[in-house]
Amino acid sequence: MPAISVRAASFTESVIREMNRLAVEAGAVSLAQGFPDFESPRELREAAVEALRADISQYAITWGAKALRNAIAAKTQRFHPDWVVDPETQITVTCGATEAMIAAMLGVIDPGDEVIVFEPYYENYGPDAILSGATTRYVTLHEPDWSIDPDELRAAFTARTRAIVVNSPHNPTGKVFSRAELELIAGLCIDHDVVALTDDIYQHIVYEGEHIPLATLPGMADRTIAIDSMSKAYSVTGWRIGWTIASPELSVGIRRVHDFLTVGAAAPLQAAAVVALGFPEAYSRQLAADYRARRDRIVPALEAAGFRVHHPAGAYYAMTDIRDLTDEDDVTFARRLIHRPGIAGVPGSSFFSDPALGRTKLRFAFPKRFETLDAAAERLAQIRVR
Repeated sequence: MPAISVRAASFTESVIREMNRLAVEAGAVSLAQGFPDFESPRELREAAVEALRADISQYAITWGAKALRNAIAAKTQRFHPDWVVDPETQITVTCGATEAMIAAMLGVIDPGDEVIVFEPYYENYGPDAILSGATTRYVTLHEPDWSIDPDELRAAFTARTRAIVVNSPHNPTGKVFSRAELELIAGLCIDHDVVALTDDIYQHIVYEGEHIPLATLPGMADRTIAIDSMSKAYSVTGWRIGWTIASPELSVGIRRVHDFLTVGAAAPLQAAAVVALGFPEAYSRQLAADYRARRDRIVPALEAAGFRVHHPAGAYYAMTDIRDLTDEDDVTFARRLIHRPGIAGVPGSSFFSDPALGRTKLRFAFPKRFETLDAAAERLAQIRVR
């Protein structure tokens, strides 16, 4: 009987998406997978309709429609005036940030290289490194504030280190990396000739601190691959329109891999995305304010139910500790909650290289209508300690 590859056998399906499926089957309120249950911007949807009516139905340029690349470059400089990007040589449009990350890794990493990942981490990073043939070195974000131990980070850099993944605001913890932390990372990247892969998809969802693109720090523009997408900032997770911003030299590798992975992202949705990228800055400020209100609705409900909650400074997840509620492990407890009282989160073990490190944790996503969050709060109130 033919077997799957060793690489494919070395990781499982997405735990996040599995928990969401189980929630749907059970009729539970799902705070598992991070996608909105409210409408995306009307202007954006209307732009997509117009693109279809205009019969934008054939391939765009492989690395992205020119109008979209121009819009990405313009928006980047509007929010970060000193970051000047050439849309012809530095931007690659991909099928979401998910493809952007694997295309970036495959484009710059060779088998046997090492990739540094902070943990807990978004579950895709580990399999991406495996598929790239790399060895992953994990560096702990230490509770209660998810801080970096500088000595631990320095020790993770070796002669084989090729890349480091930095996600700020951070999934699953909601941490926003400080300027001092980013300067530490930048200095080590420069000293060891390492590429930084920055997952910036939550950059407009910040409550405390500020999002500082690593590419804007001295010496980092040519060694950073910045990854972003439409999904989180414009509430269109199903559109799968993402991109990378990198030096022309690194973009060559990304574009070659992207071409043979997917050829290109959906042409009519690329055309529509141009409209959203031109939204005024007031849109992004309102986005953050709306998510802050959602955070402030769900966090007290989780605390009242007995969870220890790490208050997120950004993104739209609440990482919790369940040790005051149960002696069960995270997977058992999460599955039980789906059926009684009917609410879904994600087991914390899926965010750690060693599952034991996450056995007392659950992550809850709050990009939901207030009615959904209120329903979740009602069900959380039914949890009985132990």
